[in-house]
Amino acid sequence: MAVAVVAVAAAGCGKSSSDSAGTTKDGKYAGKGIGLAYDVGGKGDQSFNDAAYAGFQKAEQEFKIGGRDIEPQDGESDADKVQRLETLAKQGYNPIIGVGYAYAPAVKEVSVKYPKVSFGIIDDDTITEKNVADMVFHEEQSSYLAGVAAAMTTKKNHIGFIGGVDTPLIHKFEAGYVQGAQSVNPKIKIEKQYLTETAAEGGFSSPDKGENAADGQIEAGADVVYQAAGLSGQGVIKSAAGHKVWAIGVDSDQYEQGALAQYKDYILGSALKNVGGAVYDLAKSVVDGKPLSGEVRGDLKSGGVGFADTNPKYQAMKDVVSAVDKAKQDIIDGRITVRTQ
Repeated sequence: MAVAVVAVAAAGCGKSSSDSAGTTKDGKYAGKGIGLAYDVGGKGDQSFNDAAYAGFQKAEQEFKIGGRDIEPQDGESDADKVQRLETLAKQGYNPIIGVGYAYAPAVKEVSVKYPKVSFGIIDDDTITEKNVADMVFHEEQSSYLAGVAAAMTTKKNHIGFIGGVDTPLIHKFEAGYVQGAQSVNPKIKIEKQYLTETAAEGGFSSPDKGENAADGQIEAGADVVYQAAGLSGQGVIKSAAGHKVWAIGVDSDQYEQGALAQYKDYILGSALKNVGGAVYDLAKSVVDGKPLSGEVRGDLKSGGVGFADTNPKYQAMKDVVSAVDKAKQDIIDGRITVRTQ
């Protein structure tokens, strides 16, 4: 879904798009609403952060509660993230969710100070506080399906992978993609590239870096390129469309994103990660008075990850659809175990 909001300044903690109070109809929920703190790239990335925002919006509307979502700042430190989460806690928001593993130190610190508030962090499973839900995913499973789709679709037996930042999390995307592609053709050629070593260098927030990397892979012969690069992935998709080859999106169904509409005919599908569902589920658990905590991991079986098939051109490729569906079922049934590195 495309999203557009009016952002206002929030002293000391980036930008906030909404700030309202609310309670459930039965009056049991006493919090001010959901607090959501975005990762690098912020809202409007048409991917990871926007998926979180979709869950935020759904919870706000369904439970009739308030919410405040806050953008990251350029070059911010862990101390900035701590301040952002503390501001939300002091204002009465519950739950408070850090979107991305970079929030791990801040969530760990602030959750101890506010034990009666439920916290969530997406893409990190290292926090053991009783009031924290570690919302993580089997990204390698959805990436395996992307690899199958790519290998079934390529006309050159040559595909590409572009990761935003060289981290263990993004290695999971690469590992699944490579394994899935090689299950179709063990000899397939796969270009691999990471845009930066650290997030601070812009690997998740620089469409120009993504476009340049994709240009290089496509010029080298790849005719399907899968990206796990946040906002930078928009550049990958732009490049693929410009060269009239396939791109595979990530996290959100990028075929359906309004900001990418001019490129949609070249978006084969997207490896989905139900970040929005995780945000919604945590909010629901708090509103219901039974807050989630500990590791909450989404996989193909639970619908926590998947492969979007909304492009009619993809749906018309019956052999590709069949191969992806079979791979999905084999993973769910345990016949295939997907590597994470």
